[in-house]
Amino acid sequence: MKRATILALVCVSFLPLTAAAQTRRRTPRKAPAATSKTQPTAVVHDGATEVANQIKTLTRFIYVLGGVAKGIEQTEGAVRRNEASPAIVAQLQKDKATVKASLQSVREGLDRLEIRFRSTPELNRYYTNLVGSAAGAATAEDEAAAGQIDRAGRSLLAVVNRLTDVLLEMK
Repeated sequence: MKRATILALVCVSFLPLTAAAQTRRRTPRKAPAATSKTQPTAVVHDGATEVANQIKTLTRFIYVLGGVAKGIEQTEGAVRRNEASPAIVAQLQKDKATVKASLQSVREGLDRLEIRFRSTPELNRYYTNLVGSAAGAATAEDEAAAGQIDRAGRSLLAVVNRLTDVLLEMK
């Protein structure tokens, strides 16, 4: 019995020491820094700005293209009916060349955008959705060269849709 009492006293005497050791409060770990998904890097932000600028340029171009296409169609109708003067025919050819050159410029801008996204590590993950934009503009260029300006505008609308999807993914 004496042994049990002594053992109990020894255990009780160590109790305050272990209780004091366990009262230390632990500080919670800090939350990890914001990831690039929630807070885009400057490179991703600049890439998104480039995509947005391409969307603005394309939508403005499509708007103007609609009026030009209507004028070209009317002039072509007058040429077919032999109602157009040589000056009007010359202007028609000039308008078609301007549309073709403008579409070539649009395609080149989209080529540069695709190259930047492919060659920049921070933007590369968005490249898969962007790829094909320049090809869509090239299709529009070919359609305009074939006299299908309305169809070219529709091809550019598909490019705008693709760019918008990329922009949404980047936010």
